[in-house]
Amino acid sequence: MLTKDLLRVSRAGGGYHPQFVGDDPDARSLAARVIGVYQGHVGEERADLEAALTELERDASDFKLVRGFAKLLEREATFETRATVDPPRARRAAFEAAEAVGVVTTAERDEALTRAADSLDAGVDAVARSLYADLDDRAVMTAFDSRYDPAALVAQYDLSLAGTALFDALEVRVRSTEPKELVSAVKRLRLMYEVRRLPEPDRDEGPSDREVVVTGPSAPFSRSRRYGTRFARLLRTVAGAPAWRLEATVDDRGTERELVLTDADVSVPATEPVVEPSYDSGVERDFATRFEALDLDWELVREPEPLATGSRVAIPDFAFDYRPGEARRFRVFFEIMGFWTPEYVEKKLSQLAGLEDVTMLVAVDESLGVGEAVAALTDGAITYHGTVRVKDVVDALREYETTLVADAAAALPDALTPADDVVTIETLAGRHGVGEAAIEGKRFPEHDRIGRTLVRPAVLDALAERIEPGMTLEDAETLLDEYGLDDASAALAALGYRVEWDGLRGGTVRSKED
Repeated sequence: MLTKDLLRVSRAGGGYHPQFVGDDPDARSLAARVIGVYQGHVGEERADLEAALTELERDASDFKLVRGFAKLLEREATFETRATVDPPRARRAAFEAAEAVGVVTTAERDEALTRAADSLDAGVDAVARSLYADLDDRAVMTAFDSRYDPAALVAQYDLSLAGTALFDALEVRVRSTEPKELVSAVKRLRLMYEVRRLPEPDRDEGPSDREVVVTGPSAPFSRSRRYGTRFARLLRTVAGAPAWRLEATVDDRGTERELVLTDADVSVPATEPVVEPSYDSGVERDFATRFEALDLDWELVREPEPLATGSRVAIPDFAFDYRPGEARRFRVFFEIMGFWTPEYVEKKLSQLAGLEDVTMLVAVDESLGVGEAVAALTDGAITYHGTVRVKDVVDALREYETTLVADAAAALPDALTPADDVVTIETLAGRHGVGEAAIEGKRFPEHDRIGRTLVRPAVLDALAERIEPGMTLEDAETLLDEYGLDDASAALAALGYRVEWDGLRGGTVRSKED
């Protein structure tokens, strides 16, 4: 993003139009010259670099364009203070010597410097050069490792210019072919938003029939630089989609103006941004980390599918998936309501009221004072202060789990005929989403029960032909493992064998009749 003093916009027709460079060959040539100035001043002081840029401004049609390119390239340069003597020490010694000498003439100045040099055990010239070496314009550019060629610099300039134009946005409305990535970025940046389903007449043109509306603080005094920067940073995600359209209401020094951008205006250059936020909401990140550490039967899903709520669309923060049986899935949606403006809370309550045929839990910051209202509109409200208590959420999920398991158990038939030749009671219970106790009392017409494993008679017949009296227990267990039987004692007993132990040397298979 550029600084606001470098913003180039046209207000023709009452709009707010950034002056993009685009494919202008003159601008690309100017970008190449600015890059060349930086490359040519490695090893020189910043003052010399600034002088060269000022000279270049005189030949350019717009000095802001030169300074805009330079602003982006400044991040690619490394500046250092070069001084033989630490500048603050040099100044302190020189000022003390000057006070003793009483500097008025050039000769008295030289004498003060000589005294300062003697006290520092350094040369007079070294002290003189070090006096102000830490000033910004005396810093030396020691390296310039730019990621930009002229084309990439122009693309980054247009993107940064658009971001700067969004800095004072009051509301941003985006339609994108990648809405999920857009909403994910909005949440990472902790912006307030809602998703609207556009009416039929407005769906014909544009990349999507849904519009993500991002709002800023409602009161002018509460707007901050941080929030404006988040608006600008959101643009990188928006511009990364194949097709998109952005409309924004911008506060232009007290006058509201409309800004319109599309994928034809700016794109994301191939280079990576210098700084891009990678954090999410602290409350959400903290909750997700602690929940997943529990390793429950519930799978945490980040930003699940959109939910229709009247004419709008809501995208919850999370969903919890529980599978009571391999063929079924039960999903609980989960939203975290943090500190929002009263207007935004009202919109969120309206969204919750419009949800149908979904199970929704909501964690509500107790400072909002809307816990009861949320509870009345959803399947449960969990109030929190600072962080969401994982135990409270788990307790709510356990209630669903208990009901699901009970319903699944009640739906089981009296007789079960699994397709497997060999299957454990534990595995069968998991498939049906019930506890093992629910399987215990069932009939199995096609299987024999060997310990806690169900086995078809044909498997037992095959084993009877391969296991013989006198073979070692180790060899017998190897055969049983081939068929998926891990309870050797129960399996051998079913086949009419016992184990004869010979101390620590192991066991031998014997007929029960011996």
